[in-house]
Order: sequence, then C-alpha cells, then structure tokens
Amino acid sequence: MKTDFIIELLHQVKEFENSSACKPNCSVEDFRMWMNDKKYKAESPTTLFQNENHQVSFTENEICKQVLLLGRYSKQLIRKGLSNFPELANEEFTYLYRLKDEPYLTKIQLIERNGHEKQTGTQIIRRLLEAGFVEEKNDEIDKRSKRLSLTDKGNEYFHQSVENVNMTSKILTGQLDPEEKAKLLELLRKLNDFHAHLYSEYRGEDMNAILKLI
Repeated sequence: MKTDFIIELLHQVKEFENSSACKPNCSVEDFRMWMNDKKYKAESPTTLFQNENHQVSFTENEICKQVLLLGRYSKQLIRKGLSNFPELANEEFTYLYRLKDEPYLTKIQLIERNGHEKQTGTQIIRRLLEAGFVEEKNDEIDKRSKRLSLTDKGNEYFHQSVENVNMTSKILTGQLDPEEKAKLLELLRKLNDFHAHLYSEYRGEDMNAILKLI
C-alpha cells in the first residue's frame, strides 16, 4: 500500500474529526457516510449532465434536488415529532389541522387543499374516520355530498399535538434568521400558488403543455 494513500486517509480522518458530523463514539460507518456525503456535495449536476451530452439548467435542477431532499427530511422529522401520536404521523395531521382551520369541508375539498390524488386522500380520510378523529354528515344542500368535521377526540388530539408540531416546524426551519424565514415563506407561497393552479386546472395535461405556462 502506498504511503501517500495512508497520509491522505489520515488527513480525511482528521477533517472528519473536526467536522460537526463527528460525535462521541463515532464508528467507521459514520466516517464512511461522511465521506459519501462529502463526495455527493462536491458533485455538480451540471458536470454530470454535460458528460452525458444533455443540456441542463443548474439552478432549476438544484432547486428540484433541494426541494426533494427537504421533503424527505421533513417527513422523517414529522414522524419523530409525532411519535407520541402515531395515528397522525403520516399525512393525517395535515388533514386534522386543515379541518380545524376550515370546518365542514367536503372530502374532495379537503383532499384538494392537501394537494393529494383522490385515492391517497380518501385513504387518509378513511383512517381518520376509523380512528374517531373525524365525523361526516350529509350536506344540507347537496345530499350526495358529505361534510367533514372534527370530533371531540379529534379536537383533543389537535390540542395535544400542537406543541409537538410547533417544535417540529421550528427545527425544520433550521438556523434561518427571521428575515430569511420571511423571504423563504414569500418564495414558497409564490411557488405553491403556481403549483396549486396547475393542480386544479392542468392536472390532466402532459408536461409539454404545462411547460408552455412557464
């Protein structure tokens, strides 16, 4: 084995030890994951696509990657934050909170407020009904429609889980200062308004038709 390799390895170990990733009782697996993460962050999507002779917009692709990663991190964080409320730990809590904010929505309205496909939303509502958090009543005008509202148990779970959800939200926004949070919120709302329009008006269109709206 070449001496230069060992020296380089020791330099990498020293860098790992000085990083925030190194915790007490770190293992070789922790070091390996740190090395993988370091390599991943050093890779440029632009270089990757250029090597394959594809045109690429670095900014848009990087935004897409960051949004996807943040979505995965947030799901993990929500499951951890709501570990004492396993019935709400998937998507159920967003439906519960939406009904608290907007009582007596129809099933379709509630599903669309959460940006889900009908099948996914129906399954979530069914679980909430079975858990006794939500009840449904016939619409007074359109007897074919059902209106949803929280039960006493649903209200109780809402109040019990608020602190956990607030804690999760605080951790999710990380170390952003108040000005950064306000700017991020402004941009996210603008982006979500656009996608809400796509969701409601262009859900059945193909990608080429949607691209013309940009």
